[in-house]
Amino acid sequence: MDKKILIAFDDSENAKRAVEYVAKCFNPNTKITLFSVIPDSSTICDMESPELIPYFKAEKSNFCLLEDKKKDLVKKALQVAKEILLDAGFDEQNIILKIEPKKQGIARDIVSEARAGYNTIIMGRRGLSAIKEFFLGSVSSKVLSLAKDMSVMVVD
Repeated sequence: MDKKILIAFDDSENAKRAVEYVAKCFNPNTKITLFSVIPDSSTICDMESPELIPYFKAEKSNFCLLEDKKKDLVKKALQVAKEILLDAGFDEQNIILKIEPKKQGIARDIVSEARAGYNTIIMGRRGLSAIKEFFLGSVSSKVLSLAKDMSVMVVD
């Protein structure tokens, strides 16, 4: 059976370190998917409620540009991550770049994708302070709790 790894990826330094870890520690024949979940701001952009406060209505176009800007940042970061893997000897045919809009929640979407045939989820640990992480949780913590019967590696 081919080894398939899902790298949960965003445009953060922690995600880049996870890619560097894979490049250094895994066999270049491993199939890698760099998977990003983009929060969906389009529902905000489609709101036409008369109750919207005037400030939001005035700034609506700026809010709606955020999703496109985030996608562009992630696409550029994905290309950098792909280059890291290629430079480490991974075959381009074994590297898949995948961006999906958020459906259930970022952690749930990552685990749902991983259930589609991956052996391991690898992700960077978010740089939250211990107090913020305790109250807000982190995507990596949520993935760890949701990924039953599945290997998860969190790279610091």
